[in-house]
Amino acid sequence: MSETGVAAVPETLGATGMTEEERRWMLPVYPHSGIEPVRGVGALLETRDGRTLIDFYGGHAVALLGYAHPRLITALDEQARTLFFQSNVVPLEVRARAAKRLVQWGPEGLTRAFFVNSGAEANENAFRLAFRHTERREGRKRRKIVALEGAFHGRTAAAAAVTWGSERWYGFPQAPFDVTFVPRGDLAALEEALVDAAALIVEPVQGQAGAYEAGESWLVAAREMTKASGTVLIFDEVQCGLGRSGQPFAAQAYGVTPDLLTTAKGLAGGFPAGAVLVSDELARGLREGDLGTTFGGGPLACALINTVIQIIEDEGLLQRVRDLSERIRTTCVTGPVTAVQGKGFLLGLRTTRPAKEIQLELIEHGILTGTSGDPHIVRLLPPLVLDAVHVDQMAAALKEIRP
Repeated sequence: MSETGVAAVPETLGATGMTEEERRWMLPVYPHSGIEPVRGVGALLETRDGRTLIDFYGGHAVALLGYAHPRLITALDEQARTLFFQSNVVPLEVRARAAKRLVQWGPEGLTRAFFVNSGAEANENAFRLAFRHTERREGRKRRKIVALEGAFHGRTAAAAAVTWGSERWYGFPQAPFDVTFVPRGDLAALEEALVDAAALIVEPVQGQAGAYEAGESWLVAAREMTKASGTVLIFDEVQCGLGRSGQPFAAQAYGVTPDLLTTAKGLAGGFPAGAVLVSDELARGLREGDLGTTFGGGPLACALINTVIQIIEDEGLLQRVRDLSERIRTTCVTGPVTAVQGKGFLLGLRTTRPAKEIQLELIEHGILTGTSGDPHIVRLLPPLVLDAVHVDQMAAALKEIRP
């Protein structure tokens, strides 16, 4: 299983000359699968060798609205013809609209947005805000971030420092700050670790780890503990946010508001975009130049952010996520699947045999899924436009696969 979450597919499943050509000219750091998509519509992908696959993985959760959504294409075309790019040194009405829409859609109490390009960049800036805030409040630097075992927060220097197991590929001589990892669910260990910590970063539902929920009671307790210790609480919703929980963000699904919330992946429907949502308390005292980004908040991304949120609302996709998530739970515990974990459209199918075997067999049945850090979890991150018939086809395919 690769760290991308998609297991490499044997050459017999259709590796192509195009894939070999890409390998010829790019660094060989990705284990390419034998699936080469050439076009997509809705939740379906067509491959170069003529197969149609139902996409239950969505390009690591990026294809939030699937493929070729006409309103996304129109928004991108109109904005590209109007103003293709300008930086943050000039005001843009389209950026202001995107910030307003995202903040108003997100958890109450997070009142400002800072646009970036990716989840890792969003997390890096969240850490910067947390360190600045605690230093401004106390007149001294706190030097520690707390994270959970199993966490994945990105591959840049600070984001990778709080990613569980990143020492295998980190590449830098040292981390930029101290890091303490605590076991999932261990509140006693968390309380001890929070002493003098600048921030606690949490995925409300861990993605790469295998769709593990932190749980409402744990998140409520963590919120109270961080307040007591003066620690900034960061929700990393790069993978579990943007409607994937059945609410705009998992923070709303669990009724817990952090001080900072990071988001990316499907924020612009497949166009690179990320954001940090910030409380008034943490925004207070920031000066010009404290944060910066070249491409973040560009007009194309912002036009798409506006459109993504509007589509989710207009098409009732949050209710669809809730309904179909329950349908997966009730119909897909069959064949090699013994249980379903996670929330909404970030789910893990627990399997009797290695997940990478099940993933490959599902491809033979026309279903594309992912794997995870747990060798017995098939990970599902389908687009929010998935249909009930797609879930039924997944269930039927699982029934045909041996336990």
